[in-house]
Amino acid sequence: MSLDSAPLFQPIKVGDVTLANRIAMAPLTRNRAIEPNTVPSPLAAIYYGQRAGAGLIISEASQISQQGQGYIWTPGCFTEAQVEGWRAVTKAVHDTHGHMFLQMWHVGRVSHTSLQPGGGAPVAPSAIAAKTKTFIGSGFADTSTPRALESREIAGIVADYAHAARCADRAGFDGVEIHAANGYLIDQFLRDGSNKRTDAYGGSVENRIRFALEVVDAILTALPAGRVGIRIAPSSPANDVADSNPTALFGALVAELAKRKLAYLHVVEGQTQGARDYLPFDFPALKRAFGGVYIANNGYDRSMAIEAVAQGHADMVAFGRAFIANPDLVERLRRDAPLNDGDRATFYGGDAKGYTDYPTLLAAG
Repeated sequence: MSLDSAPLFQPIKVGDVTLANRIAMAPLTRNRAIEPNTVPSPLAAIYYGQRAGAGLIISEASQISQQGQGYIWTPGCFTEAQVEGWRAVTKAVHDTHGHMFLQMWHVGRVSHTSLQPGGGAPVAPSAIAAKTKTFIGSGFADTSTPRALESREIAGIVADYAHAARCADRAGFDGVEIHAANGYLIDQFLRDGSNKRTDAYGGSVENRIRFALEVVDAILTALPAGRVGIRIAPSSPANDVADSNPTALFGALVAELAKRKLAYLHVVEGQTQGARDYLPFDFPALKRAFGGVYIANNGYDRSMAIEAVAQGHADMVAFGRAFIANPDLVERLRRDAPLNDGDRATFYGGDAKGYTDYPTLLAAG
């Protein structure tokens, strides 16, 4: 088949939006928001506008509240200043005929007291420290030991998600993606390794998926289902999460998500930024159970992505780090052109260097 006829490069309807191609820009934390109010910087509008050739841009993870922040210089979407900052970003993307969803984030225990309101402990389903690190002003540091959320506090966090979704709508986003992957708060509630609660949010699979579904349902009071996606990572141990039976857990979760007719299911297949076969897992079964648009993620290259969409394994494929160094990644993939290498030293924090200065094919001559 010709390059342009490959399904990967063809339009697709995802929920309420029609996308120009089936390539998504995965969420990429870049730590360049303006402190102390975690507002997206003017450079972010340039950065995302450069990458609007993606069928769908999913923003860097953005906290729904100060309590939800786990890393220095990450943006939020819960204040008027943040909404204004994001409005410039979405305008830049729309001016280039792109589409963009906001990824909504509460990190839970993957945080540090220096980032929390009043210097308090991070919150989590249970008071179990994550054996991982976070990024603070002085560099990488061990996460702080969390406190267990009281049952009465959970409704407030659910309400924070709905508020952030309304903020995203006012900021001009085409939709939102719920971050339920990679060991952050929703994932911490899901997994029996991090959730030892004995109330309605712990114990059985039905109880452990309750928080995730309450978050989804709250967001659906703010936005239609066709503008809401969700990201999961069933077999990833990222940020020190594990579950004794991920097949049963995520099978039950996705069965419930299917009833809600969300825009898409975004799945990290395997270990985040690692082996795709980290644990045996039947990802096609999740796609069948969801019944809607399935975005595959993790370790895909051009040939794998073309084949995955052509063979029906995925409806779209998300690329992460390749988008950092290749603002015109879709065109490079279409032409099978060489890719720029990313400068790892500038991935997290900094200014325009390694952020908005990567050359396109056109600029390279």
